[in-house]
Amino acid sequence: MRWLHVARLAPVLGVLSITLLYPLGLMIIAAFRGAQGWSLAPATRIIASPVFAGALGHTLQIALTSTVLCLLLGFVLALLLNLAPFRGAASVGRVVDAYLSFPSFLIALALTFLYGNAGLITALLEPLQGSPYRSASFLYGFWGVVLAEVTFYTPFVLRPVLAGFQSLDPALLEMASSLGETPAGVIRRVVIPALLPALLAGGGLCLLLTLNEFGIMLVMGAKNVITLPLLIYGEAVQQFNYAGASVIAVCDSVISLAVFALYRLALTRLGAWLAA
Repeated sequence: MRWLHVARLAPVLGVLSITLLYPLGLMIIAAFRGAQGWSLAPATRIIASPVFAGALGHTLQIALTSTVLCLLLGFVLALLLNLAPFRGAASVGRVVDAYLSFPSFLIALALTFLYGNAGLITALLEPLQGSPYRSASFLYGFWGVVLAEVTFYTPFVLRPVLAGFQSLDPALLEMASSLGETPAGVIRRVVIPALLPALLAGGGLCLLLTLNEFGIMLVMGAKNVITLPLLIYGEAVQQFNYAGASVIAVCDSVISLAVFALYRLALTRLGAWLAA
């Protein structure tokens, strides 16, 4: 039986080896093997550089800020759609599902065409100012990137939270209200604990995606906001430094795997706590 199980897994392992393990192996070899053999010196030099430190800081700041804002906005939208329903709420859910299929760089393009220095809002407001008008200079900085990522990734939080609401027993809400609990108290004591797994799932997915976001960063062209994916692109495509790009890519992969491991651990601990 064991051999039969291994034989069934062999095709899957073969595909994973070709599509995932082999490229990762080449990347690790390029990162730590130079002309003089295996060495940690090039990798240490890159990791200790101010450029890498700045890119790592920007990556974590943007990802954490965007994730927190996505959680807040997604939770509020889910509350409005479920606890304060309105005509067309079902259509909003369908729009959210369709929204998930769009590539992220389209959001950056849309914000640029609307609020950029040559955008529609700028063109409309410039005659009122009597001088060249810059409608949203923040769009090309840290907060512009955060705005684009929150706009794009909020549905990734909203969708699991909406699904979590479907499993929430309305009788619990009615019971809490009948016992004199205020609406804020119902949300704090009943809704949030019941939706913690959905919030954790949406937040974990959002954090992983924003850590590795490239399309928005490339299209926005944010000044002095270089993240790890942009640094990898610059080293590989612009500088032809494949060894340096491989080192940064390995570090980025390690960070993503660590975040995913923490997410799985938190989800397991939360499940055990809810079951207790």
